[in-house]
Amino acid sequence: MDANFNNILVFATNIKSKADKEFISDILNKNTVIQQWSIDQEDIDCVLRIVSGILTAIDIIKIINTLGFNCNELE
Repeated sequence: MDANFNNILVFATNIKSKADKEFISDILNKNTVIQQWSIDQEDIDCVLRIVSGILTAIDIIKIINTLGFNCNELE
């Protein structure tokens, strides 16, 4: 396996507004084990994608839930 492999984790969320995105961006940008993240607010599921070699889906769900949003892993 490639040593530079990163897990790409994908979630359905209720992060719908620009204010919601700005709120979570402060937290996600400060997390040093998240290499990259994006949210597709045009998608009905407001899909959140996280790239991290360390964090698990459960870790991300806990972070997003703690911020007051729903977050469920997508297969």
